[in-house]
Amino acid sequence: MSADAVNADAANASTPAPPVKEKFDAAGRRVLLVCVAGGFTTLIDQSVLNTSIPALRESLHAQPAHLQWIVAGYSLAFGLALIPGGRLGDVRGRKWFFVGGLALFTAVSVLSATATEPWLLVAARLLQGAGAGLVNSQMIGTLQDVFRGQLRARALGMYAVTGGLAFALGPPIGGAVLAAAGPEYGWRLTFLLNVPFGLATLALAVRHLPRPRPSARHADLDLVGLLLVAALTLALMLPFVQPPGWAGWLGFAAVAVLLLGALAGWQRRYARAGGHPLIHPALTRSAPYALGTAVAMAQFGSSLAAGLVLTMFLQDGLGLSPMGAALVALPSAVAMGFASAFAWRVVQRFGRRTVTAGMIGSAVVMLAGGLVARWTPVGPLPWLLALLQLLGGASVGLMAASNQAFVLRHAPAEAAGVGGAILQMAQRIAAAVSVSALSGVYLRATGGGGGHRAAYAWASGVCAALAALAVVASMLAGRVSAREAAEAGATEVQAASGGAASGGAAAGEGAVGGPARESTPTR
Repeated sequence: MSADAVNADAANASTPAPPVKEKFDAAGRRVLLVCVAGGFTTLIDQSVLNTSIPALRESLHAQPAHLQWIVAGYSLAFGLALIPGGRLGDVRGRKWFFVGGLALFTAVSVLSATATEPWLLVAARLLQGAGAGLVNSQMIGTLQDVFRGQLRARALGMYAVTGGLAFALGPPIGGAVLAAAGPEYGWRLTFLLNVPFGLATLALAVRHLPRPRPSARHADLDLVGLLLVAALTLALMLPFVQPPGWAGWLGFAAVAVLLLGALAGWQRRYARAGGHPLIHPALTRSAPYALGTAVAMAQFGSSLAAGLVLTMFLQDGLGLSPMGAALVALPSAVAMGFASAFAWRVVQRFGRRTVTAGMIGSAVVMLAGGLVARWTPVGPLPWLLALLQLLGGASVGLMAASNQAFVLRHAPAEAAGVGGAILQMAQRIAAAVSVSALSGVYLRATGGGGGHRAAYAWASGVCAALAALAVVASMLAGRVSAREAAEAGATEVQAASGGAASGGAAAGEGAVGGPARESTPTR
């Protein structure tokens, strides 16, 4: 074969095939249904409960400290269960950890609904959070195990959008239940809503989730690493569950730094001793994984904080009812669902730039919301804010699932559960920090005499700045990924050239044509 023919063959082999929409097979659709149902059941719980807090407080005569633990204790236990659950699933198989976590969540929902004392509800919420964390840590790993390529990205996208829809649909559902049943029984029914969803998902999971396939190569659990991660999670999240004052903040920060250093040292020591550390080395060395996780943290934290201050502004500043405030925010969920349905097509055409563009859109919407609230007359203001929620939801729908797929692409198969759990835990920590800080910004601004409009404008500006940081991180992640891809491509070309030079005409044709086509990326 001539040199020109070899070069032409290599060029054709390196050209990606036109994008073709892959379809889920019947087994894949069933697994996806189980994961989406499990995610919706465990994630809608928190957003439905938020509308029931006033009724719950009156019914149980709960103190402010009780309410903090009822609301935030769920997130704390959820975060604590993620990484241990992900590692257990990686090592022992995911199916029965999923089933056990969902069974615990569903059973304790009944205990929550029948609680007669605040401390009993606090304990039930902690158990619920642990069950939900165990379930969610298995879902991302399961989706990565079952699906590949485009189908994996679409499956992860559906899971990510399910979480956004759960958070958006929770307030209207909670408001409707309270309106129908009254405050005394309504808050209890919001917990019982979990039970039929949980039982149906359990039946589907037992039947359709893949059989456990424990990892024989990486069967060690790194118990010291698990304990250090649990302690670090507590140190990072507990201050936002129970604010400790300035001295306490400094103490928790010092403890977190010490635990982080101890975890890093232990992981190195454990690896040198021949073990498989909890945090896979591929995750700690991957700049795209770290930058993509930073994007997810900033997006998740800014979005939840923006939703919280919007609800506070609509009810306290504009005097809307809880249902009215929920309807203003509802377009965000609708747009997110529609945008996510075709996000994979946009990603195929524009790649990582989709994530950056979505974050830019989100930041602009947050900034515009503050300006609109500051200067627009009261009459049309809810309508304009609802329109901005529509645009913001579309932006998040385009980028959230895409970014998650890009991040998890850098997690090796044996650490799929831990890689997804770290991503989720980082988002939970970002949400705790952002919600605590932004609600403080809003309340201090209203207390300073500027009024609710000025307070919402300030808080929205801070959310927009946080989203802008995600834009910067996304751009850096894109550059690093492009550089790594170029280096990998150069290595493949060198290998192919060496194979062509070392073989004869017929052998050279096979060396260039075969491997080059096998390494062609599928998008």
